[in-house]
Amino acid sequence: MTLSLRPVVSEKDLHRFVIFPFELYRGNPFWVPNLIADEKKLLTQGKHPFHEHAEVGLFLAEDAGHIVGRISAHINHSHNRFHNDRVGFFGFFDCIDSQEAASALFQTAGEFVRSSGMDTLRGPMNFSTNETCGLLLNAFDEMPYIMMPYNFPYYEKLIEGAGFSKAKDLLCYHLDTETFSFNKIGSVAQRVEERSDIILRQLDFNNLKKEIQIVRNVYNSAWEKNWGFVPMTDAEFDFMAHEMKPIADPRLIYIAEHSGEPVGFILCLPDFNLVLKKMNGNLFPFGILKALYWRRKIRRIRIITMGVIKEHRKAGLDLVFYSRIARTSPTIGYPEGELGWVLEDNSLMNRAAENMGARLSKRYRIYDKKLT
Repeated sequence: MTLSLRPVVSEKDLHRFVIFPFELYRGNPFWVPNLIADEKKLLTQGKHPFHEHAEVGLFLAEDAGHIVGRISAHINHSHNRFHNDRVGFFGFFDCIDSQEAASALFQTAGEFVRSSGMDTLRGPMNFSTNETCGLLLNAFDEMPYIMMPYNFPYYEKLIEGAGFSKAKDLLCYHLDTETFSFNKIGSVAQRVEERSDIILRQLDFNNLKKEIQIVRNVYNSAWEKNWGFVPMTDAEFDFMAHEMKPIADPRLIYIAEHSGEPVGFILCLPDFNLVLKKMNGNLFPFGILKALYWRRKIRRIRIITMGVIKEHRKAGLDLVFYSRIARTSPTIGYPEGELGWVLEDNSLMNRAAENMGARLSKRYRIYDKKLT
């Protein structure tokens, strides 16, 4: 192999960076492509708010002019300030089954972050835990849910062969109408809702700006002690809300209030990956028609995130949220779904999933490597 590594410096380079997975996963029935335009927007300074507090480098590995791998290296200054860390990250890692190519990509990413004083390289992160992250370790014969990654099984070997070790595992649980146990949590959730003056209401799309502010405040407060969490800026939250709005279903998003004050929320989305798979990265010329057609065929949801402020944790509000979603989703056409991800050592959330009758279905891994 005549291997060369070079940075992405032009629009043509960026296009090749984004398109490479389409070639790598061609014919794979489970990989789901993002929209090409959206991927370019995420990776471009000035078009996505992540770049306002981060340094990002994109790199291509080539063999005789043919791309064999790609990677991003980034320094998330918000993360390092929040956690008092010196951690750099890698993401958007895709590679042929070649340890030589993979190790060269990781070495380049390590050099990029080490040059700014970082002592650890962590990933995969595209770009942070607020977006898509983790390496899939099992269930390679299933299509991932929306905003969850997919990769070949050999990626684990390539990453560990480059000297990385486990930092944390992220767990996902499968739920459907047959496995969900109302006997276990339904009555408990009802008692919690009745006795605690908690009121659940759907997100009001007619007052979206105010609702986004409520969810953002609860999210940043509820998640602040979680491993790897970084508070989202107003610009990042607004950007994500704008991106989610076209696919969101207000019947799957709830805010909990106590004495009129917001104390928690749950966000679920229809699994739009079915639509993205059919669109194959392109919105035009017929993508909108495809989206409208295939959207009607979505039958599953992903419970993306839930947040409860500190004062109301361990009071059963999580069961109230889950019970409401489990009762509602089958009646509006979604008989199954995925809960996740959940940190492997978040005993409260994992126990709640198990008590609902959820099945541990997928495991994702975040890796660390000390830079010398």
